[in-house]
Amino acid sequence: MLTVQRLAAFSDGDQGGNPAGVVIAEQLPEAAQMQRIAAEVGDSETVFAAPQEDGWRVRYFSPATEVPFCGHATVALGAALAERFGAGVFPLVLNSAEITVAGRRQGERWSAALQSPPTHQRPVGPELLAAGLALFGYEPSDLDPALPPAIVHGGADHLLLALRRREDLAAMRYAMKEGARLMAAAGLLTLLLVWAEGPRTFHSRNAFASGGVYEDPATGAATAALGGYLQALGWPHGGSLVVVQGEDMGCRSLLSAEIPAALGGSIRVAGQVRSLEP
Repeated sequence: MLTVQRLAAFSDGDQGGNPAGVVIAEQLPEAAQMQRIAAEVGDSETVFAAPQEDGWRVRYFSPATEVPFCGHATVALGAALAERFGAGVFPLVLNSAEITVAGRRQGERWSAALQSPPTHQRPVGPELLAAGLALFGYEPSDLDPALPPAIVHGGADHLLLALRRREDLAAMRYAMKEGARLMAAAGLLTLLLVWAEGPRTFHSRNAFASGGVYEDPATGAATAALGGYLQALGWPHGGSLVVVQGEDMGCRSLLSAEIPAALGGSIRVAGQVRSLEP
């Protein structure tokens, strides 16, 4: 019988973080069963892992569909593997990438750090940009000119919209069915809204209607994509980044990213993990 462990990744101490289901099995179930389990768990993603040669074969499912990569579920998996097998670095084989996650005990909690798939970005076409702005009720003048809109990738595609004012980020609202249609048509995993508090601190919100979830409280994949975007942009990040997410939904989460010198490289995204078991 499969056991689902529930962990909150990228927590802020004993609070916040993004809940994920974690299933570690001798072999992966059929896709239909994994989808059914993910829908029953109801978290934004459930990760399934089974040993394969010298690493782990991994797949991710939201309540509505399979997703190519999920950062917070990977970090939750890293903590679960470290708890079961001891601290270390675990190679992961995804559907279309090979990455690693490291897990270790940090005080009374666990922490983990993933190495993302390669990052890249491209400009947004005018029709998609207009549709994205209209979905949230924003105007072009609400965008931060220092951070141009882009499709950013760190394992999956996200539409990045950087806002000039913190209050506009807090006011994020959208129609979920319309958002799901937009994401499906454009091949987007999330719509990533950010506000730069400073060169190395960002606040973010992630609309995730494509996965059947209105908003994610912590999104490691989008943070990796953001790190790659800032590197390509020449942003003065100084090699690291802190992302505060989930604050406006009462679930403050903290994500840290290390950004390498090489463009398009893997981004290290780390955070604390707390158990949601009773």
